[in-house]
Amino acid sequence: MSEHHSAIAWTRAAHPDGGGSYSRNHLATLNGDQTIRVSAAVDYQGDANCADPEQLLITSVSSCYMLFFLAIADAKGYQVESYRDTPVGFLEKNEEGRLAVTRVELQPAIEFAGGQTPEPAELQRIHAGAHRNCFIGNSLKTKVRLRTQSAAA
Repeated sequence: MSEHHSAIAWTRAAHPDGGGSYSRNHLATLNGDQTIRVSAAVDYQGDANCADPEQLLITSVSSCYMLFFLAIADAKGYQVESYRDTPVGFLEKNEEGRLAVTRVELQPAIEFAGGQTPEPAELQRIHAGAHRNCFIGNSLKTKVRLRTQSAAA
């Protein structure tokens, strides 16, 4: 149905901590020539000043979920004033004993405009629709769950 492209570029450099290892730092280029500095997670000799692939993965899940939430809320006549999330991904051993991001917990804080906050059951239906339709989440073996739900008018 559609294709999505990005580019990454890495050039050998010494690891900043020395020890004969190599730097994990590289650049990811996205639409609009956006460049993101990426490295391994700090636990894997990465640079704490760069995004890591695990962060980018959970950000993708959160962003996709949010976009579906906004679309569904809008279709139901609710105007979302703001949506903020602080997703958490868990790097753990999976059933095969390999390291994987096994869980992503979304923690959205949502504000609705004009006192039109959905009733709890309706809010749950909007969340369920976003969860069901998020194609990034549907593409992963990782379990994606909503940790907290909050809404304010």
